[in-house]
Amino acid sequence: MSATRATGLLAPLFVPGDRPERFAKAAASGTDAIIIDLEDAVAPAAKAAARDNIASALPEGMAVIVRINAAGTPWHDADVALVARHPALGVMLPKAEDAGVLARLVEWLGTGRTVVALIESALGVHRAVDIAATPGVTGLAFGPADYRNDIGCDDGADAMLLARSTLVLASRVGGLAAPLDGPCFDFRDPALTAAEAGHARGLGFGGKLCIHPAQVAWVRDAFRPTADEAAWAERVLAAAGSGGVAGVDGAMVDAPVLARARAILARLAAA
Repeated sequence: MSATRATGLLAPLFVPGDRPERFAKAAASGTDAIIIDLEDAVAPAAKAAARDNIASALPEGMAVIVRINAAGTPWHDADVALVARHPALGVMLPKAEDAGVLARLVEWLGTGRTVVALIESALGVHRAVDIAATPGVTGLAFGPADYRNDIGCDDGADAMLLARSTLVLASRVGGLAAPLDGPCFDFRDPALTAAEAGHARGLGFGGKLCIHPAQVAWVRDAFRPTADEAAWAERVLAAAGSGGVAGVDGAMVDAPVLARARAILARLAAA
């Protein structure tokens, strides 16, 4: 297993490629990256114009990822060609199922890009370890809506557990940062967004995709360690620093406990 190959994203925000007037607002939301969507959010007749918008209206000073259309669609090659002409752009490949397709995409674009494989099907989940191990792929993300439709399950957390945990495992084995969970589709409900983000965090995800600017802050808050977690981590480090065998809250402080405490404080500092 290799070391982590890339720093993960926390709350990237989708914005439709055919709505360039929203690009600047999305960039000002507090997100760590905007994902300009050329796929599901853009009707077939508007895809060419959306590509033109990306070329002419990119926000400055913001990480930008383009969700291109899937391999095998009529728009895929033109989307990749657009991204290739702009070295600062990252790319998200939807319907990712084949490590070979990802390898060809990386070869076309060159190294040094953000390349996110969006896993949205049973086959994609089945091949997630191979996809995560593909050189040049920097992260995985989960697409729950298409996955649900593919396998015929419901929206419940239990039905999606295997897929989500598989992506976390594949990311770790592949040396990637923790994956991104899919968005909360009820973007008006902060409690639901926070609950979904908290569930994803508990499974080992590193962030969550957003579809509305308001969700960015809700996701950031959900992934930030709580005051109780931070206080526990401080107690653990203090106890370990005293020397000898130590216990905190009835549990012995050993190397794994120390590692968890340090990770909590590192996440808090990053937040």
